[in-house]
Amino acid sequence: VESKMSQQVELNALNLQQLEMLKNQLDQETEMFSVSLQSLKAAQQKFVESQQNLETLTPSNEGKEILVPLTSSMYVPGHLSDVKGVMVDIGTGYYVEKSTEEAKVYFKRKIDFCTQQMEKVQPLLQDRASKKQAVLDVMRDKVIQMQMMQMQAGQPSRA
Repeated sequence: VESKMSQQVELNALNLQQLEMLKNQLDQETEMFSVSLQSLKAAQQKFVESQQNLETLTPSNEGKEILVPLTSSMYVPGHLSDVKGVMVDIGTGYYVEKSTEEAKVYFKRKIDFCTQQMEKVQPLLQDRASKKQAVLDVMRDKVIQMQMMQMQAGQPSRA
């Protein structure tokens, strides 16, 4: 197993306590990468939905009645007055006015960015999971070896 400083660690050379610590570290890293992957997927889905909703902004829909969300569960009626421009949430409470075409390009760029980040995180997650499995295998082998030694120590030797 490699540590953060890219140094090889021979698992068989570690005792059970050290293996447990390594397993805990790998658990934490696995959890962190899993949470990152879930966050990226959620963000990507939000951008995909936004991009898809832009498709409804057509000249034929201009003036139509819509429901405008005030909260996630409360809406007020409204009319679609402009199908050529939108306000895009670019994060931390900032909004930018964009044409629908500019917004489509923006959301595509954000979707692509999330995809690239997920492609970077996924192998890291798989790597930590396989390293954790290797540690668990060595731990199991060491426990079996200790049990065998205890059993042998408890039996009288034959001369």
